[in-house]
Amino acid sequence: MRAQPMLTLPVAPGSHLPLRRYVRHPREILVLVLAIIASLVLLVLAFDEILAANDEGRAPDVYALALIFAPLLVWFARGQLWAQQRLNGIKLTPEQFPEAYAMLVDAAARSGLSFVPDAYVVLGNGVINAAASGHGFRRFVFINSDLLEVGGAAREPEALRFVIAHEVGHIAAGHVSYWRILGTFASQWIPVVGSTLSRAQEYTADNYGHALAPQGARLAMATLAGGKYLNRSVDVDAMADRAVTEPGFFVWVVNASSSHPVLLWRMHALRDRRRPGRLLWRPREPWLWGEAPAPGTYALPAMVGFQPTTPTGIGAGADDRAVRADLPVGQPAWPQRTPAAPTTPLPVALTAPEPAAYRPVDTPSVTPPYDPTAPQPERESEPDRWRP
Repeated sequence: MRAQPMLTLPVAPGSHLPLRRYVRHPREILVLVLAIIASLVLLVLAFDEILAANDEGRAPDVYALALIFAPLLVWFARGQLWAQQRLNGIKLTPEQFPEAYAMLVDAAARSGLSFVPDAYVVLGNGVINAAASGHGFRRFVFINSDLLEVGGAAREPEALRFVIAHEVGHIAAGHVSYWRILGTFASQWIPVVGSTLSRAQEYTADNYGHALAPQGARLAMATLAGGKYLNRSVDVDAMADRAVTEPGFFVWVVNASSSHPVLLWRMHALRDRRRPGRLLWRPREPWLWGEAPAPGTYALPAMVGFQPTTPTGIGAGADDRAVRADLPVGQPAWPQRTPAAPTTPLPVALTAPEPAAYRPVDTPSVTPPYDPTAPQPERESEPDRWRP
């Protein structure tokens, strides 16, 4: 019996292309070409090693064999990963985690996909992570259970919406294609080349997430930095500001060898939408709220990055006009706090109440005896008790 087909969406063929052209990192294709060229060079060297080993009567290098059998290895690994999600994961459906499923359908439709990828919730054991992959014509997403806790209705659903849009963006941008994975397989063994391609793809997926769920970008980054319990306490603006002020050779090394952009640079790119995220060199432009960018200088969608954190005193009695004058034109203002209801001053100073007198155990009760013939108050029905 075959697996159930993915849900199809009523969209025209190629509907995903306009958004993909708009949000793709401008260096992604260049790095992709370099990675493919590097992989082909290593493949030629692998064939040469196999022929040399055959002539010399010795066992060929194991890495050369891995490159020769890469088409089979990649196909087998992707199929095994899909089977693991189907056998161990909780599939998102209209009945199982319906809120997350609705976010998945919304992200697929708005990104222009003609289908809704399968999505599974897997046990995270405290790890905050999500990923996208595929096998054959199948595309799927798996999300660690800890992210569902962050995105539940009682907490921050917009953060989960951003993560789902990010993973759907990987699929819409073609990052999980078998031929792309196979064409860049060997580049993962070359320092900087493979990791730089991966970071460019992550920036592209972040642009998808920001275009489809901009309100969730801030808390999603805070969750990656502080986890599901400290995310609301993380000052994302302060971390994004430090992207400009954290130089050094080892900073460059850590970012260049990472498959994902380091968090400071990633937060800076999501907040400052005037230019794409940096791949190799740290950002040097501070986000100055007093500088209004010229019209048309924005190169990325949604135009506005993170909404600035409310400084001390804003909305709490300070003069907001001086601060708001520094905001760029068109920048949304800081959220206003709801003013408290006016209170009438008390004529006398507040004093602590006197402690209640001690009542002996044998003090007679003042509750009147129960009279079954007296009219009883009407009890509210069970549904009304729980009605807000």
